[in-house]
Amino acid sequence: MQNPKEKKTKVTLPSSPFPHHNSNHSLSLPLCVAERKMASSQQWTLLLSLVLMVSVTMAAPPKRPVFVPFGRNYMPTWAFDHIKYFNGGNEIQLHLDKYTGTGFQSKGSYLFGHFHMQIKLPPGDSAGTVTAFYLSSTNAEHDEIDFEFLGNRTGQPFILQTNVFTGGKGDREQRIFLWFDPTKEYHSYSVLWNLYQIVFFVDDIPIRVFKNSKDLGVKFPFNQPMKLYSSLWNADDWATRGGLEKTDWSKAPFIATYRGFHIDGCEASVQARFCATQGKRWWDQKEFQDLDAYQWRRLRWVRQKFTIYNYCTDRTRYPTLPAECKRDRDI
Repeated sequence: MQNPKEKKTKVTLPSSPFPHHNSNHSLSLPLCVAERKMASSQQWTLLLSLVLMVSVTMAAPPKRPVFVPFGRNYMPTWAFDHIKYFNGGNEIQLHLDKYTGTGFQSKGSYLFGHFHMQIKLPPGDSAGTVTAFYLSSTNAEHDEIDFEFLGNRTGQPFILQTNVFTGGKGDREQRIFLWFDPTKEYHSYSVLWNLYQIVFFVDDIPIRVFKNSKDLGVKFPFNQPMKLYSSLWNADDWATRGGLEKTDWSKAPFIATYRGFHIDGCEASVQARFCATQGKRWWDQKEFQDLDAYQWRRLRWVRQKFTIYNYCTDRTRYPTLPAECKRDRDI
C-alpha cells in the first residue's frame, strides 16, 4: 500500500509526433502509474488478508460453553446436606464447616474434550481451605488434571495451583496469583484436553500448557477415561503458607458457589482405552493442536507477572530440567 506521506509528481511528456493521435500523455501516464500502484496495492491487500486468514485458522479459543443445570452432568458424592441448590439447580453452593466439607463428580467419564466451570471462591478469611476442580482417572497409575484454589487470610491474594499427573506421577506443581478478586463475582476456569496438549484457561486466558511429549519419554494422558470432580475441604496442614496458617473455624461456613457445569467431551466407559470419535470432534482439529501467537503472549504475561512457583525452575527438586519444560515453554 502506498505510503500516504509519499509526494505525487506530475510527469509531462512532449506532444505526440502523430498529428491525429490524442497526445494527452501528461494525464494518461499518471493514470497508468496510479493503476499499477492500485493493482499492486490490491495484490498486497489480498496477500495480507490470506496471511491473516492463515494465522487466524492456526489456533483458536475453545468453543463457547453452554450453561446447563447441575444435575445434567453432575451428582453429589459426599456430605449431600452441605450442597445447596439455587435458581432451579443452575447454581449451587458447597459449604465447609468444622465437621465436614463436600463435593461432587461428573456422571460420565471422558477421554478428551473441553470442561468448563464458573466459580466464586469463599470470601473473607479462607486460610487453610482448598477449593478443587479437576479431572482424574480411578486406577492406581492414575492420570489427573488439577485446579486447586488455596485459601488466604483476608486481604491476601488467592493462589491457584495447577498440577498434571501422568501414569501415577505428579509433582508438576505451578502456582500463580490471580490478577482479580475471585470471591467478588464468577470467573471461568476450564481445561482443553486433546491428544496434542492440555491447556488450563482462566477467563479464556491460557495460564498453563502441558504438551504431549511422549517422544521425549514423558507420559501423557491418552487412554484412561477421567471423571470431573470438585470439592471444598480443609487442608490447613499445607494449603496456606505451607500449613503455618490454620483454618479459623469462627469464620465458617466457608462457601464456594458454582454455575455453568459445561462438559463437551468424548464420553467413554471407565474401561475404554480410546475415543470412538477420535479425530472427528472440534477439539481434535488443527487449530486446537497448539496455541497461537496471541495466546502464547497472554501465557507469557501470566508467567512473567503472576507466577510464584514453577517446578521447571526448581533446581532443588529437579537438578536436571524435566524433559517437557522446554516444549511447554516453561523456561
